[in-house]
Amino acid sequence: MDSSTAYRRGDLPRPSPEGLIRSGDDPIGCTRTSTSAVGPGAVAFRVMTPGKSAARSAPVRTTGSALGPDHPSHRLVDSPYLRACRGERPSRVPVWFQRQAGRSLPEYRSLRREGSILDTIADPELSAEITMQPVRRYGVDAAILYSDIVVPLQAIGFGVDVVPGVGPVIDRPFETEADLDRLRPVEPDVDLAHVEATVRILVDELDVPLIGFAGAPFTLASYLVEGRPSRTYGRTKALMLDNPGLWHRLMDRLADLSVASIRSQVLAGASALQLFDSWAGALSPRDYAEFVLPHSRRIFNELSPLGVPMAHFGVGTGELLSMFAEAGATVVGIDWRIPLDEARRRTGGQVTLQGNLDPAVCLASWPTVARRVRRILQDNDGHPGHVFNLGHGVLPETDPDILRRVVELVHQEGPASNGD
Repeated sequence: MDSSTAYRRGDLPRPSPEGLIRSGDDPIGCTRTSTSAVGPGAVAFRVMTPGKSAARSAPVRTTGSALGPDHPSHRLVDSPYLRACRGERPSRVPVWFQRQAGRSLPEYRSLRREGSILDTIADPELSAEITMQPVRRYGVDAAILYSDIVVPLQAIGFGVDVVPGVGPVIDRPFETEADLDRLRPVEPDVDLAHVEATVRILVDELDVPLIGFAGAPFTLASYLVEGRPSRTYGRTKALMLDNPGLWHRLMDRLADLSVASIRSQVLAGASALQLFDSWAGALSPRDYAEFVLPHSRRIFNELSPLGVPMAHFGVGTGELLSMFAEAGATVVGIDWRIPLDEARRRTGGQVTLQGNLDPAVCLASWPTVARRVRRILQDNDGHPGHVFNLGHGVLPETDPDILRRVVELVHQEGPASNGD
């Protein structure tokens, strides 16, 4: 047994990280590549604490009975992020950014070297440090765990890596009924012990809620079937349409994986969760309703007893928003292709909306960025159920100072801060 295996089984302590982050890509959903130069030798660090339409009719102020009285979600129940997720009016409009941790930050780049991000994610202290970096720099209202949606697949031995310049690559793509046997149930305390350890480090340090997450079944299935990222999802759709029985059995296995992964993160201390169905926008509403919605709904049904906010996000999902809300999420992420007021109409005004600045706007001049940020605040029209975010992940070439100024602007000019 090597030290990594022993650590995952709890037999050996994990040494404090002194090596560098391995560059390959930012985690969460789709991955991207970097052409930046490799950083120099090892850098030591320690985890540091940072400085401290109508709303839903009956917001819940406490977490579910599945969480004990010492769970961080109780301590943070009145934080701006959790209040907005419940549809209440917080003291300010909360802000966080998808992919807020990663290659846009110089402190991240100073720690990394070539290799797979999965090696970095396997190190709890290093992953915790990366998660904390944007909280310190930007003053965001929530942290999101530094991880990747393929981590549970790797943990059960399906054979996946995140290849620089490509993204998730599967050794042997999913093709037949026999491949279901390769999708064994995940045992979080063993397979994902490093993720749980990262969460426990973070909740002892953070003064803002931590968001846990997992990939949704369709997006995970697209990687398994295609073998790598795809523009057309042709093989995935062919399997879905030609063999619906096998498709639903595959989706059931992946839904089980998502539920177990997210539940373990919440029980370890995460105060909210997000289900990333990054590529569901490739489907028609009819196909989504038949082949995907039942499985997403089951995930949210099984996680709802935890009593924490549940977000649902995908790219290009404007035509699916009513079903994203119907699946059972309490927060729906919106990309930049649809105004918030229209998104609120499509979701029935009964969920919190999260979004929706185009990530590319953050590459423009500050006056342009500020105009677009104010437009989103205007589109929201003062509704309390709004978490400001990007419509997808932070681009690696983004100037961190722009994101810092976005946070300041939203905090200063959002309707909650003005008492409107």
